[in-house]
Amino acid sequence: MTNKEDIVQRGVRPAGDGKTTRAGGQPVPSENISVTAGPQGPNVLNDIHLIEKLAHFNRENVPERIPHAKGHGAFGELHITEDVSQYTKAKLFQPGTVTPMAGRFSTVAGEAGSPDTWRDVHGFALRFYTEEGNYDIVGNNTPVFFLRDGVKFPDFIHSQKRDPRSGLRSADMQWDFWTRTPETAHQVTYLMGDRGTPKTTRHQNGYGSHTFQWINEAGEAFWVKYHFLSQQGVENFTGAEAAEMAGKNADHHRQDLFDAIERGDFPKWDVYVQIMPIAEAENYRWNPFDLTKSWSKKDYPRIKVGFFELNRNPVNFHAQIEQIALDPSNLVPGVGFSPDRMLQARIFAYADQHRYRIGPNYQMLPVNQPVNPVNTYQERGAMAYQINAEGEPNYSPNRYTKGAGYLDNGEDSSSRKTYGPANDLYVNPDPHGTDLTRAAYVQHPEDDDFIQAGILYREVYDDAAKSRLVDNITDAMAGVSPQVEEQVYQYWTNVDEGLGQRVREEFAKKK
Repeated sequence: MTNKEDIVQRGVRPAGDGKTTRAGGQPVPSENISVTAGPQGPNVLNDIHLIEKLAHFNRENVPERIPHAKGHGAFGELHITEDVSQYTKAKLFQPGTVTPMAGRFSTVAGEAGSPDTWRDVHGFALRFYTEEGNYDIVGNNTPVFFLRDGVKFPDFIHSQKRDPRSGLRSADMQWDFWTRTPETAHQVTYLMGDRGTPKTTRHQNGYGSHTFQWINEAGEAFWVKYHFLSQQGVENFTGAEAAEMAGKNADHHRQDLFDAIERGDFPKWDVYVQIMPIAEAENYRWNPFDLTKSWSKKDYPRIKVGFFELNRNPVNFHAQIEQIALDPSNLVPGVGFSPDRMLQARIFAYADQHRYRIGPNYQMLPVNQPVNPVNTYQERGAMAYQINAEGEPNYSPNRYTKGAGYLDNGEDSSSRKTYGPANDLYVNPDPHGTDLTRAAYVQHPEDDDFIQAGILYREVYDDAAKSRLVDNITDAMAGVSPQVEEQVYQYWTNVDEGLGQRVREEFAKKK
């Protein structure tokens, strides 16, 4: 199996030694003095190295991600210590398997240069370089999200970024969107709590957040949620400490992870899953595919799978972290999707943003290449630096040995054959009809937008955490309009009547 060292060293040129060359290999006369028409004349256009050097410099950044622009990452391995083969046939989850991996950790709303410690949800995205292709789990440091339908995602991100008129972050925009979108309540209660300001990347948990599916060798399917629990423990800044660190070191999380790995203090996370039998999903307390909801650990206890360790820093940040193209559509056999509409939307949106940011052949970049052989009919496009073998066909079906899909016969187009359910994506025995429709999530007995936020506040947060929540909420309200101010009070009253009153009283003191 390819190890982490092989992954990190991909695409690395031999170390430069001696005289420099241009990108085409030609010798460079001078890196210091350009060519001019006379000692005090203008630069000349045919100073090839000057033009190439400046032109490449002007293009050396790729467009930043829209959400999750500010990030950092590292490499390591996933170790499977337990036997979960009764739930999944995926090779990377079989007992004793060690799989090289990468992780990228990020904020959501801030730009590429923004501070790591601004109050925000933090991205927690993992890639596993498996024998069956790349498998990506693209989640956050919270088990839920603000939305349950991807059609609202652009609106949500717009509301969290900058006011188009002033170019400034706007509390009024944020609270106006949140309070008019009740399903955000659970996530906002996490965001305004301690988890909104993790102390370091190493001291936070991660979650796949979505509901996924595992399929075993017998073809039996299970719904699954991923939990990654920090062996370093969970530590958070207070709002004041986070703001202070933002002024001291905007790259605090990036530097902490990099420095820890450099000194050999390799962070580890235990990997757990919650497993829900397919038959139990239909009548569970709340819709198990709703990303704004979590599953009770009392109902579905966490099952240990193994752990992962990050133990190698990137050789080049731009090539290996900025250009790593993590994508929830990167699946492997034994893992599938679910009817989670946010997940379904992300399956398209992530790959499409990568095609925009780094080109149609982004999967050819060394950090994005799988460790197993690629056999594809894709060709051409910008920066297609891998090419098919001489004489190999670029169409299917064909008369050559280049084949087709594992369900195809490899001889003809099979246009009259029905393959049956698309079990490579997910098994859904009860899709509630097949007609195209625009319908709300199927309501379960305890489905309500504020119920889990209220449970989080009343049953999970202690008195000190409740006080910090109120303080964080009222700090974040600075700048709201009178109308949105009243919306905020009602929003938190819907979570918990006493909480709404406390927010009103505390904000009155701060106005």
